[in-house]
Amino acid sequence: MQPAKTSPLRPIAFFHHCFPIFPFLSPPPLSVFPSVFFSRDFQLLNTTLFLPTGPPAPRTRRERSTGAMCPLRVPLLAALISLALCQYYDYDYQPASILGPSGPNCNQDCDCPISFPSAMYCDSRKLKAVPVVPSGIKYLYLQNNQIDAIKAGVFDNVTDTLRWLILDNNQITNDKIEKGTIDKLTALEKLFFSFNNLTEPVIPPSKSLDELKMMHNMLSKFPGGLLSDKENLTSINLQFNQLTSDAIAGAFTGPKKLFSLDVSHNKLKKLPAGVPSTLVILYADYNDIAGVAAGYLGKLPGLQYLRLSHNKLEDSGIPAGVFNATSLVELDLSFNKLQSIPEINEKLEHLYLQANEINKFDLSSFCKYVTPTDFSHLKHLRLDGNNVTYNSMPPDYVTCLREASDIIFE
Repeated sequence: MQPAKTSPLRPIAFFHHCFPIFPFLSPPPLSVFPSVFFSRDFQLLNTTLFLPTGPPAPRTRRERSTGAMCPLRVPLLAALISLALCQYYDYDYQPASILGPSGPNCNQDCDCPISFPSAMYCDSRKLKAVPVVPSGIKYLYLQNNQIDAIKAGVFDNVTDTLRWLILDNNQITNDKIEKGTIDKLTALEKLFFSFNNLTEPVIPPSKSLDELKMMHNMLSKFPGGLLSDKENLTSINLQFNQLTSDAIAGAFTGPKKLFSLDVSHNKLKKLPAGVPSTLVILYADYNDIAGVAAGYLGKLPGLQYLRLSHNKLEDSGIPAGVFNATSLVELDLSFNKLQSIPEINEKLEHLYLQANEINKFDLSSFCKYVTPTDFSHLKHLRLDGNNVTYNSMPPDYVTCLREASDIIFE
């Protein structure tokens, strides 16, 4: 991250998108954040605000009463909404209009505030093409335009200095990106290319790239090897595309520091193969995944957040103990076709199983042994929308689930 004097932006470190699905712009260790930021309630808030795929499920009486008993939720919710609505993107964007007059070294169609001369603001100006970028520019904002082409030569003055390139919400297609443009940017750290018309990824040669966003495009393939030299890449967002499991085979084997991968809202039939062992966050909601390969999580010793909601998971596709991973903090298997509760590790804290076909409550899924030191650390469990009730729980559940503050059946 650049010193305050030279950087016009202060990246928001704990949100992935300021954004539709949270985590994570080169995020710091998760331990520095309250667990609420990664709870399913926060995810639902975020989904409701940004990704309206349907009305959220009505809250139960218990949920409403819990909210009423916690006055801190109101100011917290207000703060989160305010932050989320301020800007869709996961960078701390400041409109040029509030940053003072423009400096002389700037394209005439844009603004380069004197207070931040290394930033050029060309956003929301009905531009049809990327303007020529003058030397000295490190941060380029081109979002919310009508750009459909990137002509050769526009980046010639900044090939080794441009660090951030924001192209969200335009009309760019692969065939209109000429050679000698993005393929010449050797210092780029962040490439945001969401809400365009790309059918395949556009990857700069920069080895400094740490964040890649290509959400809401038409990506149907992601050839292996494109990220082979991207050892500093920490975050990849590819949700809302047309990617299949075959299309991303081997796509993520290059990055050695990958922290967060979001491939939700695609056409995957299985979890992506070959992902780095450094992964902490994996979101694959809204796909066609019917099962998880035995040993998959064993290759991801640091994985803490796994979301597989709105897929086609069935008991037959869940090998015994596949989710019994000591690293997992949150596991979302909601809106699938499970008939039983899968075995989890005692360290798991958040388990979401709502809207499945579960018809029995087996305590052995949570606890193999119950002693003063051996018990489940589960805090939140959702089972609403299944065929079980409070009466389904055995009397001794209180000794196993002694830390559970929320067990929701309806």
